[in-house]
Amino acid sequence: MKKKPKSKIREYKDIAVRLVNVSKRYTIHHEKPTLIEHLIHAKNGEFWALKNIKLEISKGENLCIIGPNGSGKTTLLKIIAGIANPTSGKVKVNGKIVSLIDLEAGFHPELSGIDNIFLNGMLLGMSKSQIKSKINKISNFADIGQFIDAPLFMYSSGMKLRLGFSVAVHANPDILILDENIAVGDQDFQEKSFEKIKEFYQSGKTVISVTHILAFIKRYCKRVIWLEKGKVKEDGMAKQVIDMYERYTRHNY
Repeated sequence: MKKKPKSKIREYKDIAVRLVNVSKRYTIHHEKPTLIEHLIHAKNGEFWALKNIKLEISKGENLCIIGPNGSGKTTLLKIIAGIANPTSGKVKVNGKIVSLIDLEAGFHPELSGIDNIFLNGMLLGMSKSQIKSKINKISNFADIGQFIDAPLFMYSSGMKLRLGFSVAVHANPDILILDENIAVGDQDFQEKSFEKIKEFYQSGKTVISVTHILAFIKRYCKRVIWLEKGKVKEDGMAKQVIDMYERYTRHNY
């Protein structure tokens, strides 16, 4: 008797993110094309931000992605988060995902901080009752004082980033995506943010981050992926990959 094939649920039960041969192509417009040039694709070039990325991230894994500017790090995060679609390949994500790629997204400048917490929280999949139960924690964590009742256009960029970060980390995602927003705010808020991220690690959440802060990676990440020109150059234990990356950058950049 033939064995029944494993169901997809069983196949993916321990995987948070799986990418199979994922590529992303952008078209570069060198100048504003005429209609005819547009139709024949003249004066346009192609840029492959990612090329045939094969990647599996286990549930509960804390993964950092490193690489020089333009290596495809943010593009990869956007595809995992569902913000961008790959040109080719397949993406599978298991669980609720919250992205901190753009911390000001989902805010309205005319609304107060409190109203924006509700707006942004609902966009992140929280119910009104869930937001109400966490409203004090969110506002206290953001630490913007009396401005919580002021319209958002009165906020500094740092205040908006702190509020966005606070809403996102209180949305209770299964997968948290961070893109260079790890070092948001002043030193005190950074430390508070690091502790919150540490809580995610300890509670078995999956955290995927892009950062140039190697001290953060050494402190929190076990696995590191090094992207170079849209391809995975190295994938392994944090210290080993960082050491290779630092030697490489000293001799090539």
